[in-house]
Amino acid sequence: MQTVLTIAGFDPSSGAGVTADLMVFAAHGLFGTACITALTVQSTLGVRSTHPTPAPVVDSTLDCLAADIPPAGIKIGMLSGRDNIRIICRFLGNIHQTHEVQSRRFGGSVVLDPVLRSTSGRELLDPAAIEALQEQLLPLVDWVTPNLDELKVLSGQSVSDRHDLRLACQALQNQLFEKNGGHRLGIFATGGHLDPPDDFLLLPSGEEVWLPGEHIATRSTHGTGCALSSAFLSRLVLGDPPKQAALAAKSYVAEAMKNATAIGSGNGPLHHLWPLLRVKD
Repeated sequence: MQTVLTIAGFDPSSGAGVTADLMVFAAHGLFGTACITALTVQSTLGVRSTHPTPAPVVDSTLDCLAADIPPAGIKIGMLSGRDNIRIICRFLGNIHQTHEVQSRRFGGSVVLDPVLRSTSGRELLDPAAIEALQEQLLPLVDWVTPNLDELKVLSGQSVSDRHDLRLACQALQNQLFEKNGGHRLGIFATGGHLDPPDDFLLLPSGEEVWLPGEHIATRSTHGTGCALSSAFLSRLVLGDPPKQAALAAKSYVAEAMKNATAIGSGNGPLHHLWPLLRVKD
């Protein structure tokens, strides 16, 4: 069994964050470990408050896990502040350096879900932290999975339709390529608010793929972006090429929404473990 690491916030309602990530990993037959970057007070009705984990605790947690249970892949979600972004960047740099000393490159994928604000509209990163994410963290990851609003912030481009989405992804990839001397970021942009709700995959090679989507009538939508990012990482770790991994992740999330039972009074969680229950039946 391969191990994957989630670095993200804690959602006590388990719709998103590390608890949701761990369920997604389990549904794909992977063992998940976690480093919590922030505690949140929230339910299906929204986020009431956030409480960042002290940077030394994040630092110690990552070092402790890497020494004993090195990951085959890493998913990064809610970051909570500039100090924790700095710690995570150092951790990723250390992983690559350790593998280079051992004459082999870190073979796992690093997928960033750039959580900038909650579904209910609460800002989760201040401007200084967003700048650190753009300048320091993005160059160290392999894939980023932004929604339309997040893509707008990261690329600096207006994003309102399919044409804008494609151009913003190209702009973001080119910006990072120019800064990082040959490193091309893969982008899996979600178009859930488009009509039709198609997603866009821009591979590091520059190849472009539109992934057809469908509107699903449900209020079990809390954490869809989080689940998509974690499922995408899971499929990459299991050996899928990026296009197949993206399609499999979309299919997983769609079924998780369709199989969900309404929980709470607001936007409820997905049914993250539906593949395991189907196998049991």
